[in-house]
Amino acid sequence: MASIAGGISRTLFGEPLRSDRLHDTLLPKRLALPVFCSDPLSSVAYATEQIVLVLGLGGLGLLYLTPWLGAAVVLLLVIVVASYRQTCHAYPNGGGAYAVSRENLGADASLVAASSLLIDYVLTVAVSVVAGVAAITSAIPSLAPHAVGLSLACVVMLTLVNLRGVKESGRAFALPTYGFVLAIYAMLLVGFAKAASGSGLTAESAHVHLSHVAHTGGLFTVFLVLRAFASGCTALTGVEAVSNGVPAFEEPKSHNAAATLTIMGLLAITMFAGITALAVISHVHMAEGVQQKTALSQIALASFGQTVPFYLVQAFTAAILVLAANTAFNGFPVLASLLARDHYVPHQLSNRGDRLVFSNGIVVLALVASLLIVAFNANVTRLIQLYILGVFLSFTLSQAGMVRHWAGHDPVPRRKQALNGIGAVVTGVVFVIVLVTKFAAGAWIVVLAAPVIFAGMKAIAAHYRSVGEQLAPTASGVALPGRVHAVVLVSNLLAPTLRALAFAQALGPATVRAVKISADDSEEPLADEWERRGVPVPLVVVESPYRETVAPVLRYVRHLRREHPGDVISIIIPEYVVEHWWQNVLHNQTALRLKGRLRFEPSITVTSVPWVLGSEAP
Repeated sequence: MASIAGGISRTLFGEPLRSDRLHDTLLPKRLALPVFCSDPLSSVAYATEQIVLVLGLGGLGLLYLTPWLGAAVVLLLVIVVASYRQTCHAYPNGGGAYAVSRENLGADASLVAASSLLIDYVLTVAVSVVAGVAAITSAIPSLAPHAVGLSLACVVMLTLVNLRGVKESGRAFALPTYGFVLAIYAMLLVGFAKAASGSGLTAESAHVHLSHVAHTGGLFTVFLVLRAFASGCTALTGVEAVSNGVPAFEEPKSHNAAATLTIMGLLAITMFAGITALAVISHVHMAEGVQQKTALSQIALASFGQTVPFYLVQAFTAAILVLAANTAFNGFPVLASLLARDHYVPHQLSNRGDRLVFSNGIVVLALVASLLIVAFNANVTRLIQLYILGVFLSFTLSQAGMVRHWAGHDPVPRRKQALNGIGAVVTGVVFVIVLVTKFAAGAWIVVLAAPVIFAGMKAIAAHYRSVGEQLAPTASGVALPGRVHAVVLVSNLLAPTLRALAFAQALGPATVRAVKISADDSEEPLADEWERRGVPVPLVVVESPYRETVAPVLRYVRHLRREHPGDVISIIIPEYVVEHWWQNVLHNQTALRLKGRLRFEPSITVTSVPWVLGSEAP
């Protein structure tokens, strides 16, 4: 059974890697881009559409603001990318917003940033996968009823690939990522060429009439414009992942991470700006509640017609939307490992798996994202309302922390400090805009979830602190017990019991006794057999009128502790181990239940004496 499981594991995840091969898993820039930047690159597929869709609620009269809002998003992206480049150099050990906030703003601020990012990473997986599946089901409508199942299958696929290792996931996702980038640039080239030649570039929705769904005028118009800007800011999700993962880069780590961030910024800015410009030129109109192609799909159709390049754009868009979740699959485990190192989440999240990745973090992310997909029925419209709030809060804290970081230098690098200061102010303003405009639409869930996660991390830290205090050795060391009293739990005189009795005697304790829990004296041949065999260990029979096993053992053990204060009671349990895992269901697992309960008793040690069936000598 073990060999079969091992074979399956090697097939799915590959051969285990030695710890000294960690350097072999480091990423060159060409693989780091698809690993850490698939989310911000994929966001250009729907960021422009979100702006046009929201502005369309106010009718055709507001669509003239599309290029201005697009320019504002581009400016914001430039500021954030430039700011995080400085973070890559200042914090080469990674951690991004969490590490910056912890060092410069204090533990509480860092936990606010961490809780925000953890939520955002989970939402990135859910939103990206569901959006990718939505692109597939729009092309093949018969698959629409299976959207939840398809989404969960995509999460499983991403999980398996990432469990194989960071470099392996980079290789697997390189083709879809670079294919998407090339397809978009080809579309932009053809689209602008058609527009410049005067041959016409018209979206199929250009003649769709947009009626006033929302009130306009005065504050209502301002609110709608701000909501459109906030929706367009989805283009910035995932930007911080590079600064979180600096240790995963090849040397020189900070330089390569900053260079990758710059490449990502240039690609995202030019693609987003180009798509927005073509959306304006081709008169893309998006109406809420109307079944129509995505904005990107309409631009591709207007540029290429229904030819092979159009379908390639569609295919690569669907692929990159699903693979955008890969950014979270690398950011979440790294952040969780740092939190585990600082005792804010379970320590298991800091462990590297067979392939030198933080496999526990990958699995936790997949499970939580899957629950979210099921809870929201794979509905991208509902999920996206929860999106980006957390990431802009972490942006703000990170940039504010960097301002204080530079203040500690002598001389103070004023230009770098000013850049981070601008970043903090701008992202802080955007955070407020997102909070106000998306609160009623679902962002309130994030507002509630973040404090819960924050409180949970504080509680975990308090637990670990309490454990550390209780386990700390005193000045005099650990007091030795006066004596040890061995208690062998028996139910028969078969081979495993005899071995346990012999083991107990070999320990040389002060006293040895065998204890039998008896439910019915009339069915007890054990005492007679005990005497007939001449077993040199006294047998104690404990009555159990209610046919319990664990409770009578506990009462007897506590009685011994009162009789022998300061001594240790050593409980020895004979048990046999079956050859096949499925045979466990044929046995009552009393030994397992006893060990599980006795471990909570003070001054008690529990020892199992196993008898492995099928391999023990007769």
